[in-house]
Amino acid sequence: MNTEIRMRQQKTRNSKDGQQTTQQLREKNTIPFQTYSSRVTAPSFPAARASCDSQTTSTENNTKVTEFILLGLPNAPELQIPLFIMFTLIYLIIVVGNLRIMVLILLDSRLHTPMYFFFSDLSLVDFSYSTAVTPKVMAGLLIGDKVISYHACAAQMFFFAVFATVESYLLASVAYDRYAAVCQPLYYIITMTTGVCACLAIGCYVCGFPNASVNVGDTSHLAFCKSNVIHYFFCDVPAVMALSCSDKHVSELVLVFAASFHIVFALLVILISYMFNFITILKMSSVKGYQKAISTCASHLTAVSIFYGIVIFLYSQLSSSHSMDTDKTISVFWTMVIPMLNPVVYSLRNKEVKNAFKKVVEKAKLSLIFTS
Repeated sequence: MNTEIRMRQQKTRNSKDGQQTTQQLREKNTIPFQTYSSRVTAPSFPAARASCDSQTTSTENNTKVTEFILLGLPNAPELQIPLFIMFTLIYLIIVVGNLRIMVLILLDSRLHTPMYFFFSDLSLVDFSYSTAVTPKVMAGLLIGDKVISYHACAAQMFFFAVFATVESYLLASVAYDRYAAVCQPLYYIITMTTGVCACLAIGCYVCGFPNASVNVGDTSHLAFCKSNVIHYFFCDVPAVMALSCSDKHVSELVLVFAASFHIVFALLVILISYMFNFITILKMSSVKGYQKAISTCASHLTAVSIFYGIVIFLYSQLSSSHSMDTDKTISVFWTMVIPMLNPVVYSLRNKEVKNAFKKVVEKAKLSLIFTS
């Protein structure tokens, strides 16, 4: 009996010792696991942090510009209202002067000639590319809204390039018309038919749209990751291209080549036409004919010199270090002052246009008298 009791006590002691040994082994085994685990996970944090930083940098570099800020005009508060009044008056003169030319030529049948047809086209183009720029400038001066969206900026670049190219070819068309009138007066009606005038006008727009599409499309493929501040008062292709952080050497070459081609081609037509005009004028014996031809050529040549002089200056300064203030001044003169002066240079000095304007005013007065 005592032997059985002793055997049970011995088994109980052995089981307790086994539990203690198992527990000690578990405790011993957990320490190496924790230590290994800490050694493995600790170096992983810098790698994860570096990976996160690289993803953040990549996201910042690939961020697409959605808007631009136009800072081409002075930001002084005391100048905003005077500048707004000045630009508003200039734009009103542009709208009234060019629309008046188009309406007069449309209403008076005596002005339905090739020369006045091209004058009306020039007035439409002057009004259009000034409208593409001036209202946004006026809004920025009045309410301080100098932010322009990416798509609005692309549209402004496109339409300005279209109408500037169209005007250059319309000037060449006017030169050809003057050549036909001065050098071949007997064949003028046969040479400058309605179909020929329509084809010349359509050809001007056909040249304008592809040129603008190439320049704006090439600029839109550039990356803009440095700044979205345009130090210009509107979105012009060279000004926007200067903000790109990618390699723009090829884009600048494309821009210079396209602009040079259109400028040189149109200028060649103008120079060749006026070379023959001057040769014919020198041979004239009639004083009135001589004075009339000189007057017509002088007005057109004045506009040609101003227009092409500005274009050549702006696009020849793409890669050189020059004053942006000079460019801004010339661009304001190009986009606002020239469209304001062109109606005077082309048409309002003409007696036929003045007579047509007087008749329209008289008809308007008579209609008001009868209606009252």
